[in-house]
Amino acid sequence: MRDYRDAKAMAQTLRQALKEKSVSLTHSESLELIAAVLGVADWNTLSAAINAAPKASAPAVQTVTRPVMPLRDLVLFPGMTSPIYAMRPKSVAAIEQAMAGDKEIFFVTQRRVADDDPSSEDLYDLGVVARTIDLTKMPDGSNKLMVQGLRRARVIRIAGDGACLVAELAPVSREGAAREEAAAVLQELLQRFAAHANIDLAAPPQALLSLPHLRDPGSTADMIAQYLSLTVEQRQQILEATDVVQRMRMILAIMAPDRQAA
Repeated sequence: MRDYRDAKAMAQTLRQALKEKSVSLTHSESLELIAAVLGVADWNTLSAAINAAPKASAPAVQTVTRPVMPLRDLVLFPGMTSPIYAMRPKSVAAIEQAMAGDKEIFFVTQRRVADDDPSSEDLYDLGVVARTIDLTKMPDGSNKLMVQGLRRARVIRIAGDGACLVAELAPVSREGAAREEAAAVLQELLQRFAAHANIDLAAPPQALLSLPHLRDPGSTADMIAQYLSLTVEQRQQILEATDVVQRMRMILAIMAPDRQAA
């Protein structure tokens, strides 16, 4: 609901409503009318009151805390189900902490594959929170997890003074999916991928059965990215593209015919 701080928007609404009834007002005249409606002497007085009003504080970002498992050469995407093997002590501790709680772990790719004990500075800032579906102890002492990616998350800070790394995470907003161009780019992406992978989307391979039925552009882009031959850096760039249209265009560029032929 609008109040006096929305006076300019109210004036614009008034001008538009009167214009539709063939009544023309200048911007200044509409401002003065709104001031009168609000019981203020004139626009200058109302403007001073608006400027003196305390600014509305931005809503606090709701953060969550999850144990961290660094990934050497894998980028996990939301919706992706993947086996992950863990033997490093901090990764094992992260699994134990997750299994004692809601079974969610923050998976984030490390910048250098060779780092055996990466710190927060050695990890990318954006990763994926995933749920552990199954956990198996392997004969060599490693742990095999089957995980499902749930959602992107951005690191606020990482604490490394415990048995495992623990991250405070902020949600990543979904942008661009409602833009008018998103549907057209999505269709182009599906057609390009069908040609690129030489598949028939009317009867795709078992692993891609759900692809033609996805309606969310972001989920479609994430699924396609999983099946492309990409470097870790390329996958991370796609993961970090929070604008859905930008993400789809990045994947389209990767599948461009001239790039395939190179």
